[in-house]
Amino acid sequence: MTKHVVLADYDKLDSQYLEVLGANIHYVQTGEGDPILFLHGIPTWSYIWRNIMPKLAASGHCIAPDFIGMGLSDKPDIDFSVFDHINYIEAFIEALGLENITLVMHGWGSVVGFHYAMRHPENIKGLAFLEAYVRPLEQQDMIALPMQQRASVLELADGGQDVISNSNYYVNKVMPAGVMRTLLPEELTAYQLPFQTPGSAKPIWQYLQELPGGPESEKVVELMRTYSKQLETSDIPKLMLYAMPGYNTSIETIVWAKENLPNLAVIEIDDALHYAQETHPHELAAALVDWYQTL
Repeated sequence: MTKHVVLADYDKLDSQYLEVLGANIHYVQTGEGDPILFLHGIPTWSYIWRNIMPKLAASGHCIAPDFIGMGLSDKPDIDFSVFDHINYIEAFIEALGLENITLVMHGWGSVVGFHYAMRHPENIKGLAFLEAYVRPLEQQDMIALPMQQRASVLELADGGQDVISNSNYYVNKVMPAGVMRTLLPEELTAYQLPFQTPGSAKPIWQYLQELPGGPESEKVVELMRTYSKQLETSDIPKLMLYAMPGYNTSIETIVWAKENLPNLAVIEIDDALHYAQETHPHELAAALVDWYQTL
């Protein structure tokens, strides 16, 4: 996919492609040292880290891949389930030979990252996460109100799968509700960029099916349950960044994390919703830098 001038500051990062499992994974990088691997959520891509990675470049080798089917990565003929994302990211890590990794995870990227970390704890230096799925959301009252409202908005989309998979409906109508400011036209265009052709937004539709409460969520909830129990006994340094008023993360989940996760630091990001990277990137980056220096 051809990059456009709308990517602006993002283009200052070193852009690379790596063939993984027969497909090209796009990633950007900056800095040197131990790897700091940034895992985005859905429907975003590495673009969301453009204002954060440069701030950590003096601390480590910052790398942000685009999940398979997302961003500028290839869109092979697969389901784009969370298990596909897990397989491609694990193969990406192995292909680059990354060791002593600090994971910075957002949203759905935390499912991928937590699973990897609990399977390979010897390769993890630290875990930082925002709006993360740190525990399985098995009951409706465990899901924060804005996330419940997002589900109701999606029910209004005529055509369901066709609308989500074949248009920028989710980016245009749902994503802006998670940003506590108005995205600039060039920013919105950048988020629209990966979903320009029919069927290109299939990864978003699959994600919605696998969300807790969705028709294909059972295996994903079990995955969350497994790594969550492992996190409760893991001494890996952890940083929980939570947005207020937030979006995915409920107050109950914050309290649970404080009570159950060892070696946990907790930092609040005020006046932010789901995409704090777009609302308060400098505050978020400063918190990550300060915490990383303690590792």
